[in-house]
Amino acid sequence: MENLVAENLQTVRQQMKTACQASGRKLEDVKLLLATKTVPLEKLQLAMQAGETLFGENKAQELRGKFPLMEQYKQVEWHFIGHLQTNKVKDVVKYVTLIHSVDRLKLGQALHQQLLKENKTMNILVQINTSYEESKFGAPPEAALELVEQLAQFETLNIKGLMTIGKLNATNDETRHCFRLLKRIQTEIREKKLPRVEMDILSMGMSGDFTVAIEEGATIIRVGTKVFGQRYLPDSYYWNEHARQDD
Repeated sequence: MENLVAENLQTVRQQMKTACQASGRKLEDVKLLLATKTVPLEKLQLAMQAGETLFGENKAQELRGKFPLMEQYKQVEWHFIGHLQTNKVKDVVKYVTLIHSVDRLKLGQALHQQLLKENKTMNILVQINTSYEESKFGAPPEAALELVEQLAQFETLNIKGLMTIGKLNATNDETRHCFRLLKRIQTEIREKKLPRVEMDILSMGMSGDFTVAIEEGATIIRVGTKVFGQRYLPDSYYWNEHARQDD
């Protein structure tokens, strides 16, 4: 298992380098975030021993279970990358440095209230549904600016950029369109010069499309199965959660 995780990481790093060279970008401008959903602790430890420091979890309960056991790795930074229900906000803000998936005003309000109680701030990304797929969360592209303006009113939230999920089971051209759209939205919002809105981060690209995402401007790619192997649960467990949504 050890060799496999290390070998997979080496392959991904090489593909990142090639994609950066192809698009005239610097490798250091793209961060690799390892998506840890359902990944057993021993595999995470192997990745950490290989020098990886950035990890992202999709589920509040999994984050809560893994974090204490991973505290021995002091250099590790945790992000939250899944759909966040308002009743799980308290569990998440104590563990992570960046939330990628703020997709609605009600969630921003819940985060703000919890952060006020804890006298802290949180870096966030605003999730945009660039593929318009009903199975995904995220604000529609045409509502992105309005949502960012609303969230920027909360002094506890520092908006660092945007996140999207490329169209699933799509051609490279369809996926590329999603990523280009997010880049265009980033540019439009940045020009507004809103308070607490920096728009420096584009979180886009996963195991199947991260090279395209890098070519289109991703600054964080979220890779799981390409490093850790296939998951035990289907994508619907993570993305198609409307039946269980709390608001």
